[in-house]
Amino acid sequence: MTQVWDRASWRRKPAMQLPEYADAARLGVVEGKLASYPPLVFAGEARALTKRLGEVARGEAFLLQGGDCAESFAEFSADTIRDTFRVLLQMAVVLTYAAKKPVVKVGRMAGQFAKPRSAPTEKVGDLELPSYKGDIINEDLPTLEARTPDPDRMLQAYLQSAASLNLLRAFAQGGYADLHRVASWNLGFTQGSPEAEKYQAMAERVSTALDFINACGVNAGNANVLHGVSFFTSHEALLLQYEEALTRVDSTSGKWVAGSGHMLWIGDRTRQLDGAHVEYCRGVINPLGLKCGPSLEADDMLRLIDRLNPANEPGRLTLIARVGAGKVSKHLPGWIRAVEREGRHVVWCCDPMHGNTIKSDTGYKTRPFDRVLAEAREFFEVHAAEGTHAGGVHFEMTGKNVTECLGGMHNLAEADLSSRYHTACDPRLNASQALELAFLVAEELDKTAAAPRAEAV
Repeated sequence: MTQVWDRASWRRKPAMQLPEYADAARLGVVEGKLASYPPLVFAGEARALTKRLGEVARGEAFLLQGGDCAESFAEFSADTIRDTFRVLLQMAVVLTYAAKKPVVKVGRMAGQFAKPRSAPTEKVGDLELPSYKGDIINEDLPTLEARTPDPDRMLQAYLQSAASLNLLRAFAQGGYADLHRVASWNLGFTQGSPEAEKYQAMAERVSTALDFINACGVNAGNANVLHGVSFFTSHEALLLQYEEALTRVDSTSGKWVAGSGHMLWIGDRTRQLDGAHVEYCRGVINPLGLKCGPSLEADDMLRLIDRLNPANEPGRLTLIARVGAGKVSKHLPGWIRAVEREGRHVVWCCDPMHGNTIKSDTGYKTRPFDRVLAEAREFFEVHAAEGTHAGGVHFEMTGKNVTECLGGMHNLAEADLSSRYHTACDPRLNASQALELAFLVAEELDKTAAAPRAEAV
């Protein structure tokens, strides 16, 4: 029998990946401060996202989720937020045009500060140091002092998240996302590329359509959907002390809501059925994601689905597959058939980033663009074969002109990685690679929209 939940019940479960804070008294002070602060998001927003994701689960919409691997205190700026938001809007327009369906836009933003690591320590030169686990926990500097978990960093993460959300809400509803601006959303370094030309052609077609509906009397003055967008935030619910402190009771329903972000996900390393992270997430009303790696068996997936979404509510749970190029057909069909057989309502989403990380000959961790694309294509092919809805994509990307992933339309080579390799954790697609990938995913969506539905196996 499932035990009664409270926001601290995770503390009675085995916990993976959590930092050990040396100063327990200071940790308590920080948790108390966070518990007194206003929530960053509200229950109504979380319910709205669940409703939108329910449309994705039913095949009526598509999910685009993307943003930083791990947000940085040092790189925090209005320009960084604006550029990532702008690329996500570009991608969403491309995908909406291809899918002929609404695109639900969710950023890995305003809270994505903590990262699980494969080992608790790492070698930095001749030193054996605690692993860097994200700016909310410690610093990415090669000293023991910097790598020691510091609870005060949670307060800085909260303030940065609040400022980020404030700006994102202004961008989303203040006119920046107006569809009439679509032709001006290209970033400078995409100019002259084939993808930029394709996007410009698509933008012109959208503008022509807007001119037509303007002539019919529908415009941004009387149709909010043209003037702004709904934009949601998400992050991995890794640092449970932070999550608990920002958990609030929804005054409308009396249920608990995670006030740290609209959507939370559980990582592949912390998805233990009786573990602390599953325990915490099962009790909040926010829509949840579950990262699904190669070691996940179908029976265990079903147990996790029932634990996290016992009411079988469409939109409550998104399964984010991340298995690696060439491995999708080995794992995804069995997962789909098990979920379909048991009648579970989920959103199927593809994360083609995490299973395709390699170390280059130059020593940099990177991701080949062709492998990322291959896994995404395999995801769509399997769903087409199974007669199910490929519901979304999940990318680590940035609006900055970084050189962290190999390939793409500018054909980044290993020798280019060092020129603008800025990530402190995993490599991200840059703006041009993200836009290129959106066009290639759009081709798969176009095939799906044009093809008759296959019978499920």
